[in-house]
Amino acid sequence: MRRLSAVTLFVAGAVATVLAAAPAASSWLDSYRAPAARLIGAALADRHAWQRLAELTDTFGNRLAGSRALAEMLAWAQAEMRKDGLERVRAEKVMVPHWVRGAEHAEIVEPGPSELAMLGLGNSIGTPPEGIQAEAVVVGSFDELEALGRAHVAGRIVVYNVPYTGYGETVRYRSSGASRAAALGAVGMLLRSVGQPGLRTPHTGALNYSDDAPRIPAAAIAFEDAERLQRIQDRGTRLVVRLTMGARMLPDAESANVVAEIVGREHPEEVVVLGGHSDSWDVGTGATDDGGGIVASWEAVRLMKALGLTPRRTIRVVLFVNEENGLRGGLAYRDQHAAELANHLLMIETDGGVFRPKGFGFTGSDAARAILKEIGTLLQGIDAVAIGAGGGGADIGPSVTAGRVPSMSLDVDGALYFTIHHTAADTIERIEPGDIARCVAALAVMSYVVADMPQRLPR
Repeated sequence: MRRLSAVTLFVAGAVATVLAAAPAASSWLDSYRAPAARLIGAALADRHAWQRLAELTDTFGNRLAGSRALAEMLAWAQAEMRKDGLERVRAEKVMVPHWVRGAEHAEIVEPGPSELAMLGLGNSIGTPPEGIQAEAVVVGSFDELEALGRAHVAGRIVVYNVPYTGYGETVRYRSSGASRAAALGAVGMLLRSVGQPGLRTPHTGALNYSDDAPRIPAAAIAFEDAERLQRIQDRGTRLVVRLTMGARMLPDAESANVVAEIVGREHPEEVVVLGGHSDSWDVGTGATDDGGGIVASWEAVRLMKALGLTPRRTIRVVLFVNEENGLRGGLAYRDQHAAELANHLLMIETDGGVFRPKGFGFTGSDAARAILKEIGTLLQGIDAVAIGAGGGGADIGPSVTAGRVPSMSLDVDGALYFTIHHTAADTIERIEPGDIARCVAALAVMSYVVADMPQRLPR
């Protein structure tokens, strides 16, 4: 007797669950059970999504805006999309900032020479070639910084040792910490990495300089190093740090948002958008942030094409550029497609990792939410039925706001995300093939049904 593999059994079970889930109040959904089952089955049948992401990250590595690696990856993506049979594949020009990290190093000079695990923050200025050396002062909040005042901050390197309490709360120290310190006369800034503690792994990310304060060099250090500096200070020991950074900003570089479509059979002018961002920080290979997001979005559309599923409306996949240190891609898409936004039915962003999906976040009308919850029942077989609050993303945000477009974001089990976020540990080894396959399935079913159902999704 032929033995069935675990994958085959899982796929069969998921498809059976989709076909069996038929709430009496959702008879309009019945015609979508078979297509949903086909999309889920195809997504789970092999490791195609994971293998494509592996090819992307193995071949091009990290992809900071303006880099040669990003330009080569975008050209490759267009060629592969055409091979997949996607339509109207194109590059829409975007000028992006071009920040270069350069050589960098941080160390404790007193009480004894010791290297710090560090990563310069994106868009930071560099130091003089010889670096800067100064006494350091460790603070646990902006309130502590302000309480010290200029008398105790001027001429020093400020170290923010702020515990991670959630990205939205703690990221403000990365965004504005350098300028807040510089306003009191600091000559440099070190930041306890914004993320969950890893294995002495620093997290980079962008900072924003204020116009009303001097620009000072700024870097992130590992959690363990921030704690060490705190202990040295608490003992009353003199603490001196040297910081050397070769960071510099070059002239803007030409890049692009990459766009591909399945053109709608009845209403091609009406659009459902799927996407994520093509750029990554210049450490690791950007597999989770956001290589997985663009591949999952792309794969969802590829599967529809492979299965011969052409919806009533156009489904567009967008690989937005420069989310990490400029958001130029999201802003350019809004401007270049301003006249079309009234016909954007839904925009879905995937930029939280491609771990096991739980459903979607949604921002829009109650009437639309009710429809999306019904569509979500088609994902019972992969346990991704939830339609929560607050769906959106940085790249789709400008268009969503300008056009009042309903928006969604893929919701996943993100327990690992902020451990590897913006670090050298962001590699494909952190992603399970089955998880990204489920993400593809969820994106494919949701976008296909919204694009094909007889009525427009209400605003």
